[in-house]
Amino acid sequence: MDAIDLTPKQIVERLDNYIIGQKNAKRSVAIALRNRSRRLKLSEDMRDEVAPKNILMIGPTGVGKTEIARRLAKLCGAPFIKVEATKYSEIGYVGRDVESMIRDLMAVGYKMVKAEMEDQMRGQAKEKVEERLLDLLLPGSGKNPEAILIPPADDSQKAPAQDSAKQKDMSDTREKFRQMLREGKLESREVELTVTTGPKAASGIGFFSGGNMDDIESAMQSIQQMVAGNKKKQRQVTVAEARNILTEEILDSMLDAEKCAEAAKERVEQSGIVFIDEIDKIAVHGETHGQSVSREGVQRDILPIVEGSHVNTRYGVVDTKHILFIAAGAFSLSKPSDLIPELQGRFPLRVELDSLHKEDFKRILLEPKNALIKQYKALLETEGVNVEFAPEAIDRMTTIAEEVNAKAENIGARRLHTIMEKVLEDISFEADEHNGQTITIDAAFVDDKLKDISSSEDLSRYIL
Repeated sequence: MDAIDLTPKQIVERLDNYIIGQKNAKRSVAIALRNRSRRLKLSEDMRDEVAPKNILMIGPTGVGKTEIARRLAKLCGAPFIKVEATKYSEIGYVGRDVESMIRDLMAVGYKMVKAEMEDQMRGQAKEKVEERLLDLLLPGSGKNPEAILIPPADDSQKAPAQDSAKQKDMSDTREKFRQMLREGKLESREVELTVTTGPKAASGIGFFSGGNMDDIESAMQSIQQMVAGNKKKQRQVTVAEARNILTEEILDSMLDAEKCAEAAKERVEQSGIVFIDEIDKIAVHGETHGQSVSREGVQRDILPIVEGSHVNTRYGVVDTKHILFIAAGAFSLSKPSDLIPELQGRFPLRVELDSLHKEDFKRILLEPKNALIKQYKALLETEGVNVEFAPEAIDRMTTIAEEVNAKAENIGARRLHTIMEKVLEDISFEADEHNGQTITIDAAFVDDKLKDISSSEDLSRYIL
């Protein structure tokens, strides 16, 4: 884990670079992350007893719930997956079963570990790729050129000397080509490469590991590929394209799939994070009937996963006991207490996120590393257009965002995306005509673009 030595304060500071406000939520996730690193330092007996403190985030849409979880996972290099509780159904109903979230998390972990292992082997693969490219550029110039340099039959005594001279010439030519290859002078030259067509085999340990439709479909694809076999064909590609193709082939041949799966399994079990969004939509308010029965069934199915169970995946059996679960929901039509008591108990940390207001919007536009204004300025600079935002323009946009959120549905910071798009729509459309110009966005410009929409409550409900 990259963040294993970060203190909770340092974790919060890193999150502050991308998320405005929500101090309580940041503190909770920072402590949860730090406790994971603390647990790894305990004795083996004690380590197994310490369970993660799962978190339930309560707050309206667009206030940063998903972003906090996503940035946290990126910060510590942990396998992370975001799922929506509404996509799952109770066992016996049509739909995805809840165990699929662990299978998806394991697939993410495998992909992460595979990429890391390939990066470590890329240096070794580079040398092999270079030799293969030279073989394509100079057939027969490899280690055994005598296999194709047949001596003339009429002068057998001169053959050894001729062979030796030809081998030396071929070796010198190969080294010249090697130098040209390293200098990038041969990137556009075409070579004939034998490539394998057809879908790649699914990486994994077994076929029917979970007994669900996802695994059955994957197994059927693998069986079809085994029956059909991989087809090979000749392709004319540039040296640059051949390098990429050969690199992937060589890295695949060098990779130990079982070792990769074991490392991924360990990482998922010890540092995996599952973010369950829209959990309030499966909360049952009042009597249970109709669809409510299915929603309560989903809660009962999620419960053993969160408590700790063993899930069969194509990469092996995964223990979910120490996976961190972060659930989130607006709870506008239901309350956390509407969840079944057992599930409530598995999310001991509850954090209420604050609604965003004008000052928060202003900071969101300006302060984060990925601030909206920075994004739009960078996009338009690619067309040679320099856009400057006057302070009063930013003030006006944030005021309108707050007003529309109050009058219509409160969608939080997502309102800023719509407003920015509407303000810059004409400039983005005609960017090629403004090449080399500097355009200043002021309050009058903002009012002109939004006057008809922000003044009409009915229109703003549909457009903003």
